[in-house]
Amino acid sequence: MFSVTLKEIVEEFQLEVVTESGVLEDVLVTTPDVNRPGLQLAGYLDYFGADRVQIIGKVETSYLESLSPGERYDRLDNLFSYSFPCAVITRGLEIFPEMIEVSKKYKIPILRTQDITSIFLGGLIRYLNVQLAPRVTKHGVLVEVYGEGILILGESGVGKSETALELVKRGHRLIADDLVEIRRVSDKTLLATAPDRIRHFIEIRGVGILDVKNLYGMGSVKVMETISLIINLELWDENKNYDRLGLDDQYTEILGIKVPSLTIPVRPGRNLAIIVEVAAMNTRQKSMGYNAAKVLSDRMMRELRESQE
Repeated sequence: MFSVTLKEIVEEFQLEVVTESGVLEDVLVTTPDVNRPGLQLAGYLDYFGADRVQIIGKVETSYLESLSPGERYDRLDNLFSYSFPCAVITRGLEIFPEMIEVSKKYKIPILRTQDITSIFLGGLIRYLNVQLAPRVTKHGVLVEVYGEGILILGESGVGKSETALELVKRGHRLIADDLVEIRRVSDKTLLATAPDRIRHFIEIRGVGILDVKNLYGMGSVKVMETISLIINLELWDENKNYDRLGLDDQYTEILGIKVPSLTIPVRPGRNLAIIVEVAAMNTRQKSMGYNAAKVLSDRMMRELRESQE
């Protein structure tokens, strides 16, 4: 199970720390789900997710304001007794003294943001989905070509890094070389990046380590990208029949998500960078509903039927 420290959340969203009990690095958030405790403040605490960050906005604050100080303390005491990671007050709202008192009693930090509730809620969920997503590391190269994230896989020495470098020279962007960290951020999306220690570096045999960002500028690199296509490079096998039409879609499964994939044979004389560019454009065409192979197949079948008639 992955986790995010409360300090990382505070720094990411520039939150004000109103009350701090202990060290923020020691408070861990382990779920991307968050909660607005309206029902809980009203007294219904069944099925309460105590592992979630609690968001208190205008509605919750208005309800607490309608209560007497004693009743307000009791409701907040019941809520804070469940020891959730933290409470975040949105819109820069004033914080009741009773809330500060119970937060110190149960050692639960209270944070505050100036953002409106819906904006902060959406941003926090997106952030936690990425940080807590299931992940796997692949040996390969990730590039962005015409807005499509292309994951290039293959045996060591087959030419993955050289292909990526040629694509960068042609105006595309490098995300990761050698190690690609892939996260499943939704049921349909794989988001990939490079480990921090090797980000924007690329290894070319015979040359050594290159810093792509410094060599080609900031426009040649990117931190993260979704994976739209997987290209498997392999040395040309004369005894193997390779797909020449593209009628049958191929997929590679990563973290339970099927991603369109191609197998491209490598031999001297093949310009792999151009092939990857064409594959990226063809993938975009297919996602927009146009499949050239099927159009050609339908045209030939139609002409065959007409000739038979």
